[in-house]
Amino acid sequence: MEVLVNNKLYAVQPGTTVAALLQFIQLSSEKGVAIAVNSQVIPKTSWPEQILQTADKVTIIRATQGG
Repeated sequence: MEVLVNNKLYAVQPGTTVAALLQFIQLSSEKGVAIAVNSQVIPKTSWPEQILQTADKVTIIRATQGG
């Protein structure tokens, strides 16, 4: 199945969770990362259980520091 992550198409297995997607795209799930699926923010505690569906639109936001 395919999901759109920050406007880039990824092919993932059915049943893929948000946490598994982060591993798949090699993105650390450290502090400062926020995820929304179809414009709905997903709490970090739900990432291991949140199963993605075909054509979901995932937005990943990473906080940065600067001054």
